[in-house]
Amino acid sequence: MSHDKGIDPGLEVVLDSHAILGEGPSWDDVSGRLLWVDIVRQEIHRFDPRTGRDERVRVEQPVGAAVVRAGGGYAAAVRDGFALVDPQTGHVELIAPVELDLPGNRMNDGKCDSLGRFWGGTQAVDHTPAAGALYRLDIDRTVHLVVDDVGISNGLGWSPDDRTMYYIDTAANRLDAFDFEASAGTVSARRCLAPLAPEEGGGDGLTIDAEGFIWVALWDGWALHRFAPDGRLDRAVRFPVSHVTSCCFGGPNLDELYVTTASMTETGPFDAERLAREPASGSLFRLRPGVKGLPTHPYRG
Repeated sequence: MSHDKGIDPGLEVVLDSHAILGEGPSWDDVSGRLLWVDIVRQEIHRFDPRTGRDERVRVEQPVGAAVVRAGGGYAAAVRDGFALVDPQTGHVELIAPVELDLPGNRMNDGKCDSLGRFWGGTQAVDHTPAAGALYRLDIDRTVHLVVDDVGISNGLGWSPDDRTMYYIDTAANRLDAFDFEASAGTVSARRCLAPLAPEEGGGDGLTIDAEGFIWVALWDGWALHRFAPDGRLDRAVRFPVSHVTSCCFGGPNLDELYVTTASMTETGPFDAERLAREPASGSLFRLRPGVKGLPTHPYRG
């Protein structure tokens, strides 16, 4: 095992975005751009690595994740459920409400599986235990509850053979695995793949590489951890910021790992003293880790 002691020398800031809660990166291989969100600022961003230009659209409510929609525009996990977003006009169409009977909840992280279904989870804004859940939005726009009693629904992804789904409930302090039945979109046999020690930060977003290893962002952990499919810690990449939130492979060859970060605590944005200690917090980072990722799937609804 290689366990990096210092900040990875190949780590670079590609966008000094000053995000409050940068999250949910997903790569659009058609346009060669990266989608990411700032949950607190209620914005979906589209970053072009070739030019450094970052476009944004405001959706007028917290947005936990955004993905490209096969039919054009974006699909997003917003506070009230699953929505379609027109990046040209800013129009937001809520197509599948989620937990409107729980006004203290909002949607958090999400992404699409290989068949183009959009998975997204919820959490209580005040972190009420077990108040959240994980849902699946099918291409016919119907919503299905998949996992309940969730604290903070966060990172998820699928193995290269599509037989395993990985999932993080941040409140549970572990990386879980499920057996995944792709055609039906169902999960079973939940088990803990790797416990996440509280002193190393809370598990946040994740992505899977082409070798089947799982990259986990650590909130308040100053790091990304790469886990083997058997749960063994394979590598740790140190960051100059404490709140590493999520990651996604991109670039023409899917060999660039983009990483979002935050500049806030659970109670609000960093104060001036904290920002002075972590001036790069909220930035979008890039790393070339020597392994390729898996393609990002669009929503096909």
